[in-house]
Amino acid sequence: MNIMSFDAGRRREHSDTDIVTRLLSHGYCVVEDAVGQDDVGALRRDLEPLFEQTQRSVGPFYGDATRRFHGLLSRSRHMEAFVLQHDILRAIELVLGSHCDSIQLNLTQAIEILPGGEMQPPHRDQEMWPLRAPGVEYLVNVMWPFTPYSAENGATVIWPGSHRRQDEIVIDESEAISIEMAPGSALLFLGSTLHAGGANTTSAPRRGMIVSYSLGWLKPYELPWLAYPPEIARTLPRQLAELAGYRAHRPNLGTHEGRCPSHLLSCTRADLGAIDALLPEQEDLIALYRSGNLLPSGGHAAP
Repeated sequence: MNIMSFDAGRRREHSDTDIVTRLLSHGYCVVEDAVGQDDVGALRRDLEPLFEQTQRSVGPFYGDATRRFHGLLSRSRHMEAFVLQHDILRAIELVLGSHCDSIQLNLTQAIEILPGGEMQPPHRDQEMWPLRAPGVEYLVNVMWPFTPYSAENGATVIWPGSHRRQDEIVIDESEAISIEMAPGSALLFLGSTLHAGGANTTSAPRRGMIVSYSLGWLKPYELPWLAYPPEIARTLPRQLAELAGYRAHRPNLGTHEGRCPSHLLSCTRADLGAIDALLPEQEDLIALYRSGNLLPSGGHAAP
């Protein structure tokens, strides 16, 4: 296994197009100095008690030497700087946006790998959905470290280029790299990229979080309306609330009482009438049909 190290003290210029190019070329990329140290410190302090309170995970995939908890938008107001980081969010929209009307949060998960934790089984996160279409990415993950990530303490292990080798369940470990990075940097990788949490052979825990974004028409890993019921969602910035499920995916997916669930952000009434959430081209087709200018074959009538 190789080691890829990044110096967060040396700022590199990055843009959404550069992130997209690297992400699609290698299956992953690192954005250095993506958020400030004040933001990292504030979020880390908010989540510190939860790491201490959370019981160890159970199961061969999560590993019994890890702690994980979710619903981070309601755990700290400082999540906004991470989830809405402009260049990263824009890059993810460019990668996923051509295959959906809008993207959504798939999950927010804090992760601690305790001393003695074994390397996680290599996997691709998109395997939670039983479908695959050539050229379509379903998910982009963003790993944010709270403590420095090293090969020794369980830094994320990535198989570069594995997004182009999706028929291979296992790839030799000699082709993998361990992504070493400091807090403030972010590791992005595709849902089709083979990866794993590394083994922690040190005496200190490795802490960080995953924020992942997926196509808006997929069922997300974390059920957003349970994680963020309306009384919680109303306290979030509008863009965060929409990413967390309070936005209909056209046409008419993820509605409440036949309406875009965004109405719950400002209204609690349940007796409102249904309102379509359609794509413009769908509205145009309906208008053609109503006017008698849409032929049974799908063509248009001559003027």
